[in-house]
Amino acid sequence: MMQRQVYSISAFHSPDKTLAETPKKQERPIHRAIVLMLVATGLLGLHASRLVELQLIQGKQNRERAENNRVRLVPMAANRGHIIDRKGKLLAANNLARSVYLWPKEQTPEEWKATAEKLSPLVKIPAQEILKKLKEVDPQSYRPVRLKQAMPPEVFVPLAEHVGQMRGVEVRPEANRYYPEGSLAAHVIGYIGEATAADLEAHPEYPMGMIVGQMGIEASSNKKIAGVWGDRLIEVNAQNQELRLMGETPPKPGEAVQLTIDLSMQKAAEKALGNRRGAVVALDVKTGAVLVMASHPTFDPNLFTRKITKDEWETLQDPQNPFLNRAMQGYPPGSTFKIVTSVAGLESGKFSPDSILGTSSYITVGGIDFNEHSGGYGDIGFRDALAFSSNTFFYQVGISTGPEQISKWGKRLGIGKDTDLNLLGLGGGDHGQMPTPEEKEKIYKEPWYAGDTVTMSIGQGLVLVTPLEAAVMVSSIANGGYRVKPHLLTSMTGTAETQRVHTGMKPSTIQVVKEGLIAVVAEGTGQGLNDGSIPLTGGKTGTSEVIGQEDHSLYVAFGPAQKPEIAIAVVVENGGYGSVAAAPIAKEVFQAYFGQQKKVKESVVITP
Repeated sequence: MMQRQVYSISAFHSPDKTLAETPKKQERPIHRAIVLMLVATGLLGLHASRLVELQLIQGKQNRERAENNRVRLVPMAANRGHIIDRKGKLLAANNLARSVYLWPKEQTPEEWKATAEKLSPLVKIPAQEILKKLKEVDPQSYRPVRLKQAMPPEVFVPLAEHVGQMRGVEVRPEANRYYPEGSLAAHVIGYIGEATAADLEAHPEYPMGMIVGQMGIEASSNKKIAGVWGDRLIEVNAQNQELRLMGETPPKPGEAVQLTIDLSMQKAAEKALGNRRGAVVALDVKTGAVLVMASHPTFDPNLFTRKITKDEWETLQDPQNPFLNRAMQGYPPGSTFKIVTSVAGLESGKFSPDSILGTSSYITVGGIDFNEHSGGYGDIGFRDALAFSSNTFFYQVGISTGPEQISKWGKRLGIGKDTDLNLLGLGGGDHGQMPTPEEKEKIYKEPWYAGDTVTMSIGQGLVLVTPLEAAVMVSSIANGGYRVKPHLLTSMTGTAETQRVHTGMKPSTIQVVKEGLIAVVAEGTGQGLNDGSIPLTGGKTGTSEVIGQEDHSLYVAFGPAQKPEIAIAVVVENGGYGSVAAAPIAKEVFQAYFGQQKKVKESVVITP
């Protein structure tokens, strides 16, 4: 105690310390307290203002975002319906694939920029393209955006390892379209693609990422094939992992569409056509059902089930136009058109089935010589004129009959606008043409010359016929005088919509033309089909001139000869003689058809 007192007194009386310094020691703690209080008050004020901003100013937005982090409405894609051939064989189907989706509202635009940079090398899509995809939708959208579909394992496996680290990125299994036969019947089946902005605007019910048909049956039957998407309401954690299912509206898969196409016949036609430009069509002569519709060059619709590479796209832009359906494009029909000239001549009343005309090496019309194939065939009738394809015979028939009558009967037999292309549902097709003198002057601003009638009578000049129309034309002879309506859906066969139309041909006209076409195969220009490998058929070869190029090769046919069931039309661009290039293709299609018929008969067990 004494020491403490002494110390205190000495400190008080120390000469180095003055009484004035004592208050300063007392003021320092007060200043610190004040500073600390001001700092604390400032910090509390900042927190309070932030809370006010978060809860009052941005409260609604943040509550929605918090709820969205916990609950999601996940769209469920509907499986597209299968496309099958007339016997149920798959032409278009679905397989399991994986797609990557982005949830726009999960990140801010700035955050998505960083995520896009990380995601780009994993999905092999430029970051700018990812951001562009996000900009196509409302940034506050609760719906996901499909970034990429049908990812191969080398893409989705490493991606799946990083998905948990990227908020708003999801890998999801779903069905993907595929075409098991590749390019087979591609112009008929068509292809699919993601709905465009115009599609989404026209169909508000479509979700983002909706797959729709873009061509062919995929497009025309899309409403039936597409199905209806569903939804799953789920709770997820921060890593996009599903915690529980809160509700579900299951998707409705699309319906299957059955085509009249015969897969084995289609394969035979495309294999026989090979890499040559051209088309093959085969019809049921009684119903108009399309059994074959082949066109080359072609494309593989599987390319459109994923992102097309630059090289693939350039290939599709080939000048030969692989998207062009040549089965529905007009060609000069050459001598196959002599069927129409025969009918017009016989129905005009100026010729009878027994009429005989003299033929020669050429005839002169308007000072121009129009040649025969050879030195002439002497005096012949319609049967032999068709069998040996005499030009001078049909020159005379055409001049006597007149272009108006030829045009009239060509239309009745299925050439031109009377052939209803809408029933096919393919789009992009065209009609043939057989202008009359009046129509020529109106369209081409030129008068009709006698030479126009001469060339028209043998399928040259202004005459154009599509392979599809050529098949309809020869069907009308094979089935007893009816113009069939070609169609591709089995559901349309035998309906009022596809009911065939009587052409008005007399039975005697049909009989003489039919006999002539059978004679073509039995003893004329189509003898290559009469080797015993198939039943006897009827047909007509054609070779059409193309200025500056090799001739087109054509052939039309029906079979069997006595009880026709199918009709075929073949065009090979720049193929030369019809008997050399086109007729052998028809033979391959006949073999495929008759081969099936034989198997069916052999499978029937006859019991006593």
